[in-house]
Amino acid sequence: MPSDDAPLIPTMKDRMLAGQPYVADSEIAALTAAAQQRMAAYNASDPGDPATRRRLLEELLGEVGEDAELRPPVYVDYGDRITVGPRTFANFGLTALDVAPITIGADVQIGPHVQLLTPTHPLDAQQRKDRWESAAPITIGDNVWLGGGVVVCPGVTIGENTVVGAGAVVVTDLPANVLAVGQPAKVIRHL
Repeated sequence: MPSDDAPLIPTMKDRMLAGQPYVADSEIAALTAAAQQRMAAYNASDPGDPATRRRLLEELLGEVGEDAELRPPVYVDYGDRITVGPRTFANFGLTALDVAPITIGADVQIGPHVQLLTPTHPLDAQQRKDRWESAAPITIGDNVWLGGGVVVCPGVTIGENTVVGAGAVVVTDLPANVLAVGQPAKVIRHL
């Protein structure tokens, strides 16, 4: 699957981190296992102990802004490739598969069971059978509201102040200051 003109990157982990196609190997599996342990600790944390819960969230994610809250359960691939801005709130059941970086801005509101999905797989059947994967980053701008059950696909950027209606599937970038709904999500008005 690697193209002949791509620079040679020695390990599958390095290929994954560089945003190139890769096959998950034992080194990547070890990263996933470590993240699963951190995720389990956060998801089992006591809501009556906010200091410990915050520490566990900071251990799970790459960066967590001041007063950000992600209600457990939260599901990640690695966690350390996720940045959450200050005052952001995510309701129960956020799935943020961070094979590529996920950047969530400040003051973002995320409804229950939202999925931020950076991984993708080739259309070629043999390449899928050979377990090749890749990913594209997701960026959520400041003051965005993602309604319950929204799915954001690989490589998507959502502009600031945009609202995405419940159940929408976002497959292309959305500009700032719009309302988008549907499957696939379409802009229905400017805000």
